[in-house]
Amino acid sequence: MKNEHQLTKGLFLLLTLALSACTSVTIDQVKHVPSELKAGESIVVIGRRSGTDYETEPELISCIGKTLLKGDNPMNVIPEQEFVNRLYPWFEARTAPVHVWDLQRLLSFDEIAKIIDEYNVHYIVWVDGVTEKTRGGGSISCGLSPAGVSCFGFGTWDEKAEYEASVWDYRTKKLVGKVSSIADGTSYMPAIVIPIPLLAQVQSQACSAMASQLQNFFSGSPDQAN
Repeated sequence: MKNEHQLTKGLFLLLTLALSACTSVTIDQVKHVPSELKAGESIVVIGRRSGTDYETEPELISCIGKTLLKGDNPMNVIPEQEFVNRLYPWFEARTAPVHVWDLQRLLSFDEIAKIIDEYNVHYIVWVDGVTEKTRGGGSISCGLSPAGVSCFGFGTWDEKAEYEASVWDYRTKKLVGKVSSIADGTSYMPAIVIPIPLLAQVQSQACSAMASQLQNFFSGSPDQAN
C-alpha cells in the first residue's frame, strides 16, 4: 500500500512538471528597407562558424530551412551544406565573408558569381548564436534493489537559445535587416525508479520563432519590430 501511495505521488509529480515545464520566447525584427522574395528567387540560410571552437548548430540551420519550406507561403531555400560544398572553400569558417561588402571580393571570381546566379539567390541569411546550459541543480543517485537498478532524486537545469540573423541582399550588396529570437526554458529530470527527462525545447522554439520572423520579413511590408 505504501509503495502504491509513493508511486501515485510520483506520477502526480511527473504530471505537474510536464504541465509546468515550458519555454518563453522573445523575438525582435529590424528591417531597413522593404524586402520581398519573388517567385523563382531563392534564399540560403547559413550558420556562423569560427574555426573549431565555435559553431552555430547545423541542426538549428536545417530546422529553419525546413520550416521556411512549409506553411502558406513556402520559400525556395537552398540547403546550407549543398551551397557551402558547391562554393568550397569560400564559405568555410576561415574564408566566409564577415561583412556584406565582402561579397564584392568573392564576386570578382567569375565561377563563384556563376554558381550563385544558378541558384537565383536574392538573400543570404547569416545566423549567429548558440544553445547553452546556463545553470543546473539537484542530484540523482542510483543503486541495486531487489527489482534491479533503481534511481531516486531530482535534477533541473536552465537552457538559453539565443540567435540573431543578418539578412543580406545579394543583388544590392546591402544589409537589409536583422531578426533575433531568444528562448529560455527549464528542463527537469525526476527519478522514481528510473530517470525521466522532461526537456524544455528551447532550440526548436527558437527555430520556429526565427522562421516565422523571416517569413514575415520577406512579406514586403515596411520596417517593423516585434
